[in-house]
Amino acid sequence: MNTADNRNLIKVVVAGDVSTERVSSIARTFAKDHNIVEYSVESQSDDSIMDGFVIYYKGERFDFSVKGQFDRISQHIKRSREGAQIKKDVANTKEEIKRNIQRALNEFDEKPATSITEISFDSLSNSEEIGIVESVSDSVAMVEGLEYCMSSELVVFANGAYGIAMNLEPECVGVVLLSEQDSVVEGMICKRTGDTVSVPVGMGLLGRVVDPLGQPIDGKGVIRYSETRHIESTAPSIIERSPVNKPLLTGITAIDALTPIGRGQRELIIGDRQTGKTAIAIDTIINQKGKDCICVYVAIGQKMSTIVSTVNLLEKYGALEYTVIVAASSSQTASVQYIAPYSGCAIAEKFMFDDKKDVLIVYDDLSKHAQAYRAISLLLRRPPGREAYPGDVFYLHSRLLERAVKLSPELGGASITALPIIETLGGDISAYIPTNVISITDGQIYLEPELFFSGQRPAINVGLSVSRVGGAAQTKATKKVGGPLRIALAQAREMASFAQFGSDLDENTQLQLKRGVVLNEVLKQEQYSPRTMEEQVVILYMATTDKMNFLVEEDIKEYYTEFIDYVRVMKDSVLDSISDKAEFTKDISDSLDMLLEQYKEKFLSEHQEYRD
Repeated sequence: MNTADNRNLIKVVVAGDVSTERVSSIARTFAKDHNIVEYSVESQSDDSIMDGFVIYYKGERFDFSVKGQFDRISQHIKRSREGAQIKKDVANTKEEIKRNIQRALNEFDEKPATSITEISFDSLSNSEEIGIVESVSDSVAMVEGLEYCMSSELVVFANGAYGIAMNLEPECVGVVLLSEQDSVVEGMICKRTGDTVSVPVGMGLLGRVVDPLGQPIDGKGVIRYSETRHIESTAPSIIERSPVNKPLLTGITAIDALTPIGRGQRELIIGDRQTGKTAIAIDTIINQKGKDCICVYVAIGQKMSTIVSTVNLLEKYGALEYTVIVAASSSQTASVQYIAPYSGCAIAEKFMFDDKKDVLIVYDDLSKHAQAYRAISLLLRRPPGREAYPGDVFYLHSRLLERAVKLSPELGGASITALPIIETLGGDISAYIPTNVISITDGQIYLEPELFFSGQRPAINVGLSVSRVGGAAQTKATKKVGGPLRIALAQAREMASFAQFGSDLDENTQLQLKRGVVLNEVLKQEQYSPRTMEEQVVILYMATTDKMNFLVEEDIKEYYTEFIDYVRVMKDSVLDSISDKAEFTKDISDSLDMLLEQYKEKFLSEHQEYRD
């Protein structure tokens, strides 16, 4: 044993009292196996390893202990929960490890120290690179010793806490903790896992509320899963994609007619706080009932009470059974909020790639996600840029939203439709994060506070809202009756601004103003009451063909609502025909005209004020 060179220190941890000669023999065998010429030896006793020994050398940990073997069995079983072949593999692995343990124990019987030289270090050990926590501050641990650590690699600490390696510096690694700061202390040992963060995936998550690490937080017991998926993955290439051509109906007339959303599209919902952004997303999820579409709702930085009320709403309207909720509340660390949307996307990708299902994913909201990332970056002392956000904040959201896709038929043709939500301050859509996400997505739905407080709900600003997919994501019926809608609304609002300056208006101007009133009333919609496509088509046909111009504003909603019920009773085949063919033919329009005439007579007979 050479004790002169501390740079080549071999530290041997053994169970119980072991003689100095035995420790020296273990170190000598290890040094010979690793071609170490000059080294020093240090020994330590630790009964928790049960039997065997652990060697520490130059920031690496070589585990030859019985406890280490059992831990590896446990980890293998956790990763392999279902499937006959997997269970067989686990059994084989357990038998092999038992043989290895028995072999190690035989070698450590009361034999001469020289018998240690017969041990094969490669067959018994599991080499691990380890580091020491130098400092912990604001949920960021600076770790020394992880020389070969990769960016975004998962690091596990001695107490079972996890962290993500975010900063790779020459002297140390900045690890962002995924648990409470108090659980990790200075001087604690940690080790590389050689893997990035993964989350459980599969049908077992439907109807459940989980945190970004896939742990259930709804009190409904454990989640049965057989597979995990990395939260970060490369977006599908151009060859793997196909054009967006199938509508994802929201049930909201203003969106389905003016800014349609297709399966595989990314449509931004943007506006000030308390203008109904989440309400649109929840309505869209509710409207997917019976449409063979799985939903994933990611709540980022919200109060837990708000998340609970959202869960209760989805359960009330029967939408929870096909929805997965990933919740990262405001009380959780910035790192947990940071990984939340990626976890939700990984869960969605499993449904799309393996189960060939269409998926709708809502990110509520990415403003708080960017703020969480900014907090992490500033704590890691990365240079701040515009509005103190780091320089890669655009890449943060682009690599997330690019994973929304309509797959090619060769890959099954399934899709992920993304509805990211962004909160603006004072209606400023030219701020840094809003402009970033606008440039990544395929259109935006802008909600205006003035419209919201004036009673126009959903408060969609038709001028600033757009869908870059457009008519490709609409049914032929909706496209035909909703075609004149945007122009008619624009003309009516322009006339309304001029009409306030004068009292004498010609007949054409009065007609445009009246048409605008009718259209605004038609586009108003109560929360949690989505309309079917055929109902929207009938209502839009009535509005765009001036069938309700004789009504006063207060009676418009009652008129079209009761007319839908009238059609269902008198001639339900009209609605069925629109629904089945998704087209608006002349036969359908003639049938509706006839029914409208009949209903108008009935309505006038019941309302004396219109006869006068």
